[in-house]
Amino acid sequence: MARPRRIVLLRHGESEGNVDDSVYERVPDHALKLTETGRRQATEAGERLRAAFGDERVSIYVSPYRRTHQTLRLLDLDPSRTRVREEPRLREQDWGNWQDREDVRKQMAYRDAYGHFFYRFAQGESGADVYDRVDAFLESLWRSFQDPAHPPNVLLVTHGLTMRLFCMRWLHWNVAEFESLSNPGNGETRALLLGSDGRYHLDRPFERWCTPKPYGRTG
Repeated sequence: MARPRRIVLLRHGESEGNVDDSVYERVPDHALKLTETGRRQATEAGERLRAAFGDERVSIYVSPYRRTHQTLRLLDLDPSRTRVREEPRLREQDWGNWQDREDVRKQMAYRDAYGHFFYRFAQGESGADVYDRVDAFLESLWRSFQDPAHPPNVLLVTHGLTMRLFCMRWLHWNVAEFESLSNPGNGETRALLLGSDGRYHLDRPFERWCTPKPYGRTG
């Protein structure tokens, strides 16, 4: 099995929806574009990633949303060293279709009280639903490692919640641990690095906003 040495998760740059939540009433979530700040964040992320990957090959999976595709394009990675696949299972949590701003704000307050992992948006998904599709993607990703010619690097261009849930599944965090962590900022990365012990380790932690309180003994 040709396991990659590095699996990098990148959150897209700042989008229109990150600065104006009323835009969801007019534009589908998947069609939102990057702001100028978001374009700059993606360009800066590209500089860091090109330095990290060097001349090595990279297998890239990108969420099908416009803002993730725009982010990937602005990374300016060498196309001769990259293999790009669109991966719908890495999309953002579905919050329904056309969104009423006040209704979504009310549901977000409900989610904060109920729990981000279990709360399901009306006509949308819960964090647990996203976890299930991330789990299915991980099975596909592991099968790709069977190829002895698999690139030494993997890059996932995706969304903040999806990044946390990917790490939750990979590192076997419990729900309380997931709930205690915040999403990374726009244009930020987290990397799973293969250590000498044969296990993957997160290069830096997610910011913690509270102390996890699991219902039972886990981990």
